[in-house]
Amino acid sequence: MESALIAIFWIVALLYSVVIHEVSHGAVAYSLGDPTAKNLGRLTLNPFKHLDMFGSVLLPLLLVVLRSPFIFGYAKPVPYNPLNLRDRKYGAAKVAVAGPASNIVLAVLFGLTLRFLPDIFSSSLVPDLLGIVVILNLFLAIFNLFPIPPLDGHWLLLTFLPSGFTAVRTFLYRYSFVLLLIFLFFIFPLLIPLVRGLFQLLTGIGF
Repeated sequence: MESALIAIFWIVALLYSVVIHEVSHGAVAYSLGDPTAKNLGRLTLNPFKHLDMFGSVLLPLLLVVLRSPFIFGYAKPVPYNPLNLRDRKYGAAKVAVAGPASNIVLAVLFGLTLRFLPDIFSSSLVPDLLGIVVILNLFLAIFNLFPIPPLDGHWLLLTFLPSGFTAVRTFLYRYSFVLLLIFLFFIFPLLIPLVRGLFQLLTGIGF
């Protein structure tokens, strides 16, 4: 019963973490002059507005069934029109960084809550549930900051990349799928110690 509850909480926490991530993109775009997400009703925390049938439902459930040590998923990207942004130079980067920034804020808030949690909750499931939120959001933030399309980090790279490096831009987009697979299978697993370190820094405990 306890393991089933934790599995369900993983999925719910993941769903709302990615929803907040996507809404943050849209909210920053709206603040910079683009109403696309607002006009489409995507500036809401209602998860049904953001669900991707595979990424938000089937993939997390499949990982639960396969007893994966980590549950992952994604929501439908919030659309925006960069031509509407008042800040044409840095607007795309600001919109991109908003998603990972929201995950970092969530990780810090829940991590500090776990760190200063009263001892009365120490024997309950509360520490485990708070820890799940911290781990999820640390992974989401670090994952999305990598400079590979379609991840948010590639917008940061392209924004600050000198104009003479068009070959790098072309390479990233041409081989984005291959680069993403390499990142997922060979690089991302190496980041687990980083997540562990950040988790311990925020919460004062290891995992």
